[in-house]
Amino acid sequence: MAEPTTADATEVSAAPARSTSKTIVTIVAVLLAIGGAAGGAYWLGAKKDADTSAGADATDAKKDAKKGAKAQPKGPAIYVEFDPPFVVNFEARGMTRFLQVSVQVLTRDPLVADMIKTHDPVIRNDLLMLFGGQTYETISTREGKDQLRSEALQAIAKVIESEGGKGESVEQLYFTSFVMQ
Repeated sequence: MAEPTTADATEVSAAPARSTSKTIVTIVAVLLAIGGAAGGAYWLGAKKDADTSAGADATDAKKDAKKGAKAQPKGPAIYVEFDPPFVVNFEARGMTRFLQVSVQVLTRDPLVADMIKTHDPVIRNDLLMLFGGQTYETISTREGKDQLRSEALQAIAKVIESEGGKGESVEQLYFTSFVMQ
């Protein structure tokens, strides 16, 4: 048997290298095709979503135009804090208990915020009467606290309206501290 020459050995080892490089090129081409397809599908899906939301925005704008309502942008939130906190005593099963409540009011109208500060004594009086008239059973539940918060908001709006302001501009009332003892 004859030994292969160096030229034959080179040809034998070069053949697997060519098939390996062809395989790598094929794999890269397949991955690029898959990536391109996925990217195209994503781009088309995003464009379709944008077109859909733009169509929905146009529909909403048409509805508002039909109603004749012009959307007013909301101003920045203004929080008015009542300081010091409210402290009242109330009866609970024959015992005297205490309630301490810290309150903040949300409005977006600077004039209403000034009115709340100006009429602080009247508002504090009405809220003290409201808080002092509660029962332990009522304000110990979440529903009772929500009801009290709603009544306090209405009391403040009523004072603002009675002084010539816009009561509906008092948007929300928050208990920032609520301690029963």
